[in-house]
Amino acid sequence: MSSVWAVVLAGGLARRMGGGDKPLRLLGGRPLLDHVLARVAPQVAGVILNANGDPARFAPYGLPVVPDPLPDHPGPLAGILAGLDWAAAQRPEVADILSVPGDCPFLPPDLLARLEAARRAAGVPLACAASGGQTHPPVALWPVALRGALRTALLDGERKIDRWTARFGCAAADWPATPRDPFFNANAPADLALAESLLPSE
Repeated sequence: MSSVWAVVLAGGLARRMGGGDKPLRLLGGRPLLDHVLARVAPQVAGVILNANGDPARFAPYGLPVVPDPLPDHPGPLAGILAGLDWAAAQRPEVADILSVPGDCPFLPPDLLARLEAARRAAGVPLACAASGGQTHPPVALWPVALRGALRTALLDGERKIDRWTARFGCAAADWPATPRDPFFNANAPADLALAESLLPSE
């Protein structure tokens, strides 16, 4: 069993979805979060949920819920830092955190293994996913040891994931985008409708 924990990023404002919690929107009769957890949980030692507001709405999942450590919704880097901070405080044996968005229902079953392999092959501390010639910076593997540097960058105003990871070196692990992009994300109601059409290939 891997010692890596995952943080599911669900701290955004979901403006394009009309607000509310995107991971609790239904896909195939189940919340998006159910699909994400079904794919990620078997790959990791445990899962943390990054979400702001009242954590009670996620109580049925029995997961640690950690809010952004900075105010005003500074973006996914803040959610990643929340996961790194939680691991450092609660699971000091954990060296790495896998981050995944809470609106990606088709994540690949070999996500962690391939990110670890890409990072190792490139000799760099970070790795992110890619598909169809496009990188997906929020789907990445993060050393807990970089949390101090990440906090400093956030406090200095950094909000762009790939600009920050480039300082340290970030490998990309590539997946095919066909017949279905494993990193498809449901940002808007139309995306949920499209995801419904992709479900039969589950």
